[in-house]
Amino acid sequence: MRSYSITLLWSLLASLILIQDDLNGSEWTRDMQSGELDLRSAGSLAFGPEGILFVADSRSAAIHAIATADTTPVAFSKPLKLEALDRQLASMLGVPTEEVMVHDMAVNPISHNIYLSLSRGRGPQAAPVIVMVTPAGKISPLEVTTLQHSTALLPDAPVDKEVGEGRRRSNPRLESITDIAFLDGRVLVAGLVNEEFASTLRAIPFPFKQVSAGTKVEIYHGAHGRFETRSPVRTFVPFSIGDQPHLLAAYTCTPLVQFPVSALQPGAAIVGKTVAELGNRNRPLDMVVYHKDEKTFLLMANSSRGIMKIPAEGIEEASGIQEAVVDGATKGLDYQTVESWQGVDQLDLIDSRHAVLLVRADNGPLHLESRPLP
Repeated sequence: MRSYSITLLWSLLASLILIQDDLNGSEWTRDMQSGELDLRSAGSLAFGPEGILFVADSRSAAIHAIATADTTPVAFSKPLKLEALDRQLASMLGVPTEEVMVHDMAVNPISHNIYLSLSRGRGPQAAPVIVMVTPAGKISPLEVTTLQHSTALLPDAPVDKEVGEGRRRSNPRLESITDIAFLDGRVLVAGLVNEEFASTLRAIPFPFKQVSAGTKVEIYHGAHGRFETRSPVRTFVPFSIGDQPHLLAAYTCTPLVQFPVSALQPGAAIVGKTVAELGNRNRPLDMVVYHKDEKTFLLMANSSRGIMKIPAEGIEEASGIQEAVVDGATKGLDYQTVESWQGVDQLDLIDSRHAVLLVRADNGPLHLESRPLP
């Protein structure tokens, strides 16, 4: 009888602990708060565990973690094609189509719902919006004020004001965060800081406690024929080389550079290995890594060179480029252009065999669609 009573007592205690954990949230959400989220802008997006959406807010120089509660597993089973998405978004937001700017897209790997970061309006007064699109094509705004959230503030962001003259006039704060990703319990962040050695990568532990200084990064830019420390990473992806995590980062004009994640230490300065020069007068837009036929590939969307499909097998052995690459030539890793994918602005994996794309062909409307990986 006593043994049964002790067993029952332990069962009750275990149940109480589980109930308390549910009330307090998981290890990822228990330190989050509810209420209004001070979201000044919405840029790069990335998903972490348990449907947590990370949102880059460059104007605030902050990364927001939002517990979307979008955690019901759903298989992706039917092709998606949502035409004139920008017009549908404008209608939902009550503004003209030209007043809607889509900045980034990320797929929730649990539910396969697609999240978009937008601006409603133009200029400094534009309002940030996040919307969710289901694989069936239903669009709805994400009500961030009703969801738990937490925030990491970057301590060394550039000043928030317009500088320069004419066509060179810009606000450096808007490049304080140029891309983000979640890897092994850390939010990886690329962007610029308020120092002469401005280009920075950082790894912020999550749940957020404090944000340390970033890692200053230097690259050799073959198209420019020099080492650079002020050009920001435009887009990057985590990528395993051997059994070690690395980042593959793309810059304007278009060097592809490799960084070991282990080197991202607060206050350190590192030099990346430029593994490819993919052509000047071009801006990389987005990248994904995928596996097909027992091989690994990188897909990169570009502003003027279409979609590049880059075999990944040669990255580990690639020699670093440290000499000028002239006349728009390419060097290093080879690639092929996916000619059938024209006008792709953004892409993400929706499962292991399909990508979801934001496509704007010939300056027409913006479409959202899924396609088999090439």
